[in-house]
Amino acid sequence: MLFFILRRLLATAPTMVMVTVVVFAILRLTPGDPAAIIAGDMATAEQLEIIRHQMGLDSPIYIQFFHWLLLLSQGNLGVSLISGVSVTEMIANRIGPTVSVCIATIMLSVIVAVPMGIIAAWRQGRLLDRIVMAFSVLGFSVPAFVVAYVLIFVFAIHLQWLPVQGYKPLADGLWPYLQRLVLPTITLSTVYIALIARIARTSVIEVMNEDYIRTARAKGLRERTVVMRHALRNAAVPIVTIIGIGVSMLIGGVVVTESVFNLPGLGRLVVEAVLARDYPVIQGLILLFSFIYILINLAVDVLYSVFDPRIRY
Repeated sequence: MLFFILRRLLATAPTMVMVTVVVFAILRLTPGDPAAIIAGDMATAEQLEIIRHQMGLDSPIYIQFFHWLLLLSQGNLGVSLISGVSVTEMIANRIGPTVSVCIATIMLSVIVAVPMGIIAAWRQGRLLDRIVMAFSVLGFSVPAFVVAYVLIFVFAIHLQWLPVQGYKPLADGLWPYLQRLVLPTITLSTVYIALIARIARTSVIEVMNEDYIRTARAKGLRERTVVMRHALRNAAVPIVTIIGIGVSMLIGGVVVTESVFNLPGLGRLVVEAVLARDYPVIQGLILLFSFIYILINLAVDVLYSVFDPRIRY
């Protein structure tokens, strides 16, 4: 197992190199000029050239690329073209809200969705099963920003139970911190609860038709014991897979959610960097997200062997 983990970690190196090449090429080939954004609409051609030279944008693309690779090899993600602040520092200042929302979303989704899927499978074809399936279809179909605005209208504007927008760090108190996480967490969790519950239901139903489940029932075991001890463990691999995919999808979800709820996280930073054509910030964020995605896939692969002893690496 240790050898497998080390091998997978080493395999991330060429993947990350390919990501850097693709990201760098796409950003440089798409329309837009950060120098024009900095200089403003009234800037002359001479002023634009001076700014491009100061930012190093007048150098050939391959020179810019190798310069960036040299910085990466030193653990330096570069400096923002717009603010002049280190990209690493910008990420460190913005990562708190994103991590908080993502962890809360994952916890809520798993705690709610897995029991929902198990209950739906246990009551297959009955009222509870139909309710869970209806929620799954609805939750996966409604866009996240629609859910966000509905929650804001009901709980923040109409009932005035929660703040509309903003973020408070944990250092400012537990309750202010949690207050501002409730609506973003529910917004992001809706689609993942629907997705995980649906897959959990399907997986448990498939396992419940196996011979060893019938044998467990024939021994006189209670239905709850059969489902929790025998069925769920063997249905865990697809559930773990979809949870891992859901965590990866959070990277895209936080962009919309943080924009709606005005959270100063990495999602908002992505939007700001793209609008400003801030190449180093965009590149640094994509590298960070790619590395997180790879680590999640590695964790999912390792969990396979934990839940299913037949899987060995």
